[in-house]
Amino acid sequence: MYDYQENFLHFCVENNILCFGEFELKSGRKSPYFFNAGLFNTGKKLNFLGETYQQTLQNSGIQFDLIFGPAYKGIPLACAVAGAYCRKTGEDIPWCFNRKEVKSHGEGGQFVGKSLQGKRVALVDDVITAGTAIGEVVPMIKAAGGEVKVICTALNRQERAANSSISSVKQVEMQWNSPVISIITLNDIFTFIQNSKTLQKYAQAIDAYQRQYCEEKGGTSD
Repeated sequence: MYDYQENFLHFCVENNILCFGEFELKSGRKSPYFFNAGLFNTGKKLNFLGETYQQTLQNSGIQFDLIFGPAYKGIPLACAVAGAYCRKTGEDIPWCFNRKEVKSHGEGGQFVGKSLQGKRVALVDDVITAGTAIGEVVPMIKAAGGEVKVICTALNRQERAANSSISSVKQVEMQWNSPVISIITLNDIFTFIQNSKTLQKYAQAIDAYQRQYCEEKGGTSD
């Protein structure tokens, strides 16, 4: 695990963004942990998040020209990551996001920000659950002349998709032929809590959850 990943986990636990206990998910599954990216809700927290996405993307070595955030959660992410690149590397990378409804007045159109035409796109989102949001915006990006080179998320839950032996993340990769990378994975969370005196008590529940719902354990973030 890289230092920035461990720092990210510490930050998330300290700010209750990553919590442990028993949580009922939208899928009906009872999860021993919960990740709430909506709690990156101040300038300081969003700045930290943007810089961690930037480190993750830079570490991947994947080349891109534009950062895209799907409405709505991806909008502040795209802006934060673009700002982080400017501060950390001096690169002035453009950003873009979609509107939920196409605007017919003013400047009009479906997108806000730089044109996608001819751009290699890094798509940023919080967590891929079923891949629905990604499935909506990737065709939009392609229709506008962009090419999604990488999809970057905060957390890869590594959970198998419904009625499938592979994860939702792998289904997205296969469907759109774009790699999905993440700041952390559930394997990283498991390793982190195993090494924490205060969080070790949750390791057994996480391990059981992984065995029931997730891909084979092993490996860390992409």
